[in-house]
Amino acid sequence: MAKSKPNPFERGDRRVYSEFGNTQPAALNRGVPDLPPNQQQIRVQPSRKGRNGKTVTVISGFQHAPQTLATLAKQLKAQCGTGGTAKDDTIEIQGDHTQKLVDLLAAKGYQVKRSGG
Repeated sequence: MAKSKPNPFERGDRRVYSEFGNTQPAALNRGVPDLPPNQQQIRVQPSRKGRNGKTVTVISGFQHAPQTLATLAKQLKAQCGTGGTAKDDTIEIQGDHTQKLVDLLAAKGYQVKRSGG
């Protein structure tokens, strides 16, 4: 009996087309340096742009892995008692909490500067 051609759907590979062949997505990701807090320059500023007049405190300049950044964002949101998010290399905290966040980050060992209003 002749062997039949393997069915691609039996392997769990439901891809229709792949330009680069069998490359692993993890191999395409760039490494993110996870620097210690005392080697990072952090900026804290309030912002209203594109938020319908609502104030958000934006903390930028982090050089952390996404998991570390998400953990830090969760801690800062709990300290401020508000919501927020971690996007790319920034953390956004709802409301104007600039001075409180500057103090909290300085206590954690970051080099923090307040910028803007």
